[in-house]
Amino acid sequence: MKIGCLFGSFDPPHLGHVQLAKYMLEHRGLDQVWLVVTPQNPFKQDRKLSPEKHRLAMAHLAVQGIPGISASGLELDLPKPNYTADTLAFMRERWPQHEFFLIIGSDNLASLHQWKDISTMLDKTPVLVYPRPGLEEHLAQADLLYHPAVTLVPDAPQTPLSSTGIRTRLRNWKPLDGMVDPKVLTYIRQNGLYAG
Repeated sequence: MKIGCLFGSFDPPHLGHVQLAKYMLEHRGLDQVWLVVTPQNPFKQDRKLSPEKHRLAMAHLAVQGIPGISASGLELDLPKPNYTADTLAFMRERWPQHEFFLIIGSDNLASLHQWKDISTMLDKTPVLVYPRPGLEEHLAQADLLYHPAVTLVPDAPQTPLSSTGIRTRLRNWKPLDGMVDPKVLTYIRQNGLYAG
């Protein structure tokens, strides 16, 4: 199977994540898309995250009942710090019958050349790049834009949603209509997440 991997903290997961996963599943020849919950982005070590169990539970709720899309906590059990190249190597060894694709935003493409073991990773992993706000600037900074493993997906949906913005809205008691799945919002309320 061809499996697209969308890594993220998902703190919380929002409808933009789900919309993107659906698009990649339907338009890029993938059989499945996994939302892979990351313990901590090595480039964002200073950021405090919600407990892993909550982020994984919310990711499961966000994709519940959507054919071909699932949430995975596999990276939570791997040695820290977590690097995408190491996780993908683990996945290829664990599931040699599958072909894994990495799904990243154009903001990450701009810094992709700084990632650990990037040459080895790109030799074995196709990368699908979706547009993020500031796309033109990202592409101008992207040293690996023309690497044969990198494919721009310019028609993928752009969303104004961000987990940071949603956390801010929750702290200020602002509505989240059309931003997160109702099941995710219920979970947030029940567990007192993102309270001001």
